[in-house]
Amino acid sequence: MANEPASNTHTGSQMYLSTRGGDYGLSFETVVLKGLAKDGGLFLPHEVPVVTNWRSWKDLSYAELAFRIFSLYISSREIPAEDLKAIIDRSYSTFRAKDITPLAHQQHNNLYLLELFHGPSYSFKDCALQFLGNLFEYFLVRKNRGKERKGGFAEDLWPKAMSLGTDQLADRHHLTVVGATSGDTGSAAIEGLRGKNDISIFMLHPKGRISPIQEMQMTTCLEANTRNLAVMGTFDDCQDIVKALFGDPDTNQTLMLAAVNSINVSRILAQIVYYFYSYLSLAKRSTDLELGDRVRFVVPTGNFGDVLAGYFAWRMGLPVDKLVIATNENDILDRFWKTGRYEKKPAQGQEAEGGLKVDGVKAHEDGVRETLSPAMDILVSSNFERLLWFLAYESAATVGTNDKLNRKQAGQAVSAWLEDLKIKGGFGPVDKDILDNARRSFESERVGDPQTLGTIRTFYRQTGYILDPHSAVGVTAAFRSLLRAEPDIPHISLLTAHPAKFAGAVELALKDMKGFDFESDVLPQEFVGLDKKVKRVTTVANDRKAIRELIKEQVEKELEAQSG
Repeated sequence: MANEPASNTHTGSQMYLSTRGGDYGLSFETVVLKGLAKDGGLFLPHEVPVVTNWRSWKDLSYAELAFRIFSLYISSREIPAEDLKAIIDRSYSTFRAKDITPLAHQQHNNLYLLELFHGPSYSFKDCALQFLGNLFEYFLVRKNRGKERKGGFAEDLWPKAMSLGTDQLADRHHLTVVGATSGDTGSAAIEGLRGKNDISIFMLHPKGRISPIQEMQMTTCLEANTRNLAVMGTFDDCQDIVKALFGDPDTNQTLMLAAVNSINVSRILAQIVYYFYSYLSLAKRSTDLELGDRVRFVVPTGNFGDVLAGYFAWRMGLPVDKLVIATNENDILDRFWKTGRYEKKPAQGQEAEGGLKVDGVKAHEDGVRETLSPAMDILVSSNFERLLWFLAYESAATVGTNDKLNRKQAGQAVSAWLEDLKIKGGFGPVDKDILDNARRSFESERVGDPQTLGTIRTFYRQTGYILDPHSAVGVTAAFRSLLRAEPDIPHISLLTAHPAKFAGAVELALKDMKGFDFESDVLPQEFVGLDKKVKRVTTVANDRKAIRELIKEQVEKELEAQSG
């Protein structure tokens, strides 16, 4: 890793800590490559910078705005400005829309739709994973300067990277990226990392339990550095295997594991950009919104990463009235905001049944309700831990003036809560001041499948616009929020996936609508013929040790091929 930062080269927002108190003062490079802290916690910047001049950003392009925001979290001593700009430009050059995340307005005066599905995999996750893939490549080029490999590598892309590294190891650095997916993360990660030198990527998905489009997007990628593993189990099994690999020091050291799931803090930082960009875009096009007026963002969420980025934007100074969390029937987040308790609530038997098999509802069978929005079918939201740290830290700061001690107490509180979650299945109710603080910036809504279908149908009838089921959960919550919010507060609802990725729910909602035709109205040209392409996937048993050995064996083969 690069030398750890000092206060004279890094600001507080450019140094990172663990939510559980075991790590402080880490560099951006360290936390990107590690993914998960050694104590099991997630990484956060020491502080979130308050931006006083954000109004001056109103005429910036998406890439220019990304550079301003990333520069607040990445010291130029780690990535020089010209290299950071090159990484950003390269990352967003793959998007189909000129504005990267365009804002759409569909009749209702105060409701705007933020389209986040214009990247290579047609999912909001491209906004972060295209950037993360290029970060991985940049750091590896720097570490591997002067260490030749068969076929050369991308040194010409990042000239400054060749002069800033200090490692002089005999062997080339090689990352092994391992992730679990119920569909969208897998295809977005593969699009971000395919063909990149010195990186092997293994995506685990539950066999037969993701949508056909999602599976084909992953398995038709035949790049030498990508491998898809179809696990004979559930998504939760896949996620447990990945966590076990990261938690095994020997495996971590041998393979140099790296994370692409939303535990990687760079994904949160990348998603901050479209909150600012959409607000500034709305201010430019609206005659009613002036810079400084408040808006509400409505975010369909399962793992809490997307809406957490909005929380960062709010802390940075963006005038957010509320962040509205939209959950489906797997409502652990909604129940926390309603009661102050955070606890698993497993559903079994008929109570858990629902959704559509064709769209991947069987991805989670262990106590999770099956719904029409399967990417949000979770028992526990992994990124919620990061918000808990902020809440615990601010609670400690109300009675203590020693910042180091306040951070320590926050880490202890988070560790205790997560231990209760692990052993008892939940914790809380949290103290009133903590819950009140959480409610200051967030509201929540729970949306069932009937409402999801109704919104897809009604929205199409009224506007001709087609929503995917996850985005429909958000739009349903937005309509409810519009009824209780102050008059004239605009709502920006985040659209997280292209409707073609969840054909079953869309066709179920719209099959009886006059003139609707899925292939002509929804299906992108890039998806046509996917089922005819050659696929590569390995079916594996739900066995952690066997999967670990398979990954080790495959990486060894790749390294031998590169050095041969």
